Amino acid sequence: MIQTPYLLFLGDAPDQLAAKVAQGIKDWRPDNAIGQFRMEGCNADMGLADMSLAEARAAGAKTLVIGVANRGGVISQAWKKVLVAALEEGFDLASGLHNLLRDEPDLVAVAQACGRQLHDVRVPSVQYPIANGVKRSGKRCLAVGTDCSVGKMYTALCMDRDMKARGLKSSFRATGQTGILITGDGVPLDAVIADFMAGSIEWLTPDNDPDHWDMIEGQGSLFHVSYSGVTLALVHGGQPDALVVCHEPTRAHMRGLPGYTLPSLEDVRDVALRLAQVANPACQVIGFSINTQHMPEAEARAYLADVEARLGLPATDPFRFGADKLVDALVAL
Repeated sequence: MIQTPYLLFLGDAPDQLAAKVAQGIKDWRPDNAIGQFRMEGCNADMGLADMSLAEARAAGAKTLVIGVANRGGVISQAWKKVLVAALEEGFDLASGLHNLLRDEPDLVAVAQACGRQLHDVRVPSVQYPIANGVKRSGKRCLAVGTDCSVGKMYTALCMDRDMKARGLKSSFRATGQTGILITGDGVPLDAVIADFMAGSIEWLTPDNDPDHWDMIEGQGSLFHVSYSGVTLALVHGGQPDALVVCHEPTRAHMRGLPGYTLPSLEDVRDVALRLAQVANPACQVIGFSINTQHMPEAEARAYLADVEARLGLPATDPFRFGADKLVDALVAL
């Protein structure tokens, strides 16, 4: 069990998006986020109090959470100095990076000497089955995206929140480090051996009541050459009844791939639906989730209206404007 509350470690994050783990915790579990720790050169800011390790401990923080998701998920030597100091100050450490805390001998030695815990949430804890494609009872909705980090997790969380507010049966199913740190449970999908990825999602979304919806957190993009495999595992293992296409309109290129432009909403809609219907022929695309955080409100609303007029399905920014349109579309299925 990871002890709360947290001090969110932003390190030397080059931009806000690089600290998406911290952002997710701050937005969805604000009571767990006491403050932030930023190193020199950090360009991310959660709007929390900047604290030293000693100040955060005095304020009651128990775990330093690495809130940065860098390419490759590595722990730099500069970070390690802070992590060692945090252990010595009395913090446990929690991380969702591919570079595991438990694989760093110096961190392990200091943690043992100080009686502290190292929590690696990106480690599968279950022997997942190979997918069998057998139809399961209950309903499932999957967020798919034009790119990485466009709002797939936020879309599923917003829809789950608003469905529960209506008294509908819904469960958010976390598939990545941030979702697991927010909810305390889930499958770290990109750390699962490839042959078992789709099976892990079948395991995560088992048989359920006919009117129960699993809101599955999306990962990667079918059009992202680095991470398309994890997306396809979700599409087939999830057997979704509904897809929501997620997009961030201000991107100049795919995240981490300057030579690749983003696909169109139409391309993602058509390709994702065709692949989803392999496992569930009844699957439908029910709407579009547009991440408008970098757009003024008037521009954002105009963009959403254009998407609806052009594509004939509801479009909203569920975090900014609410998920009612998307929930209405699910209820209508």
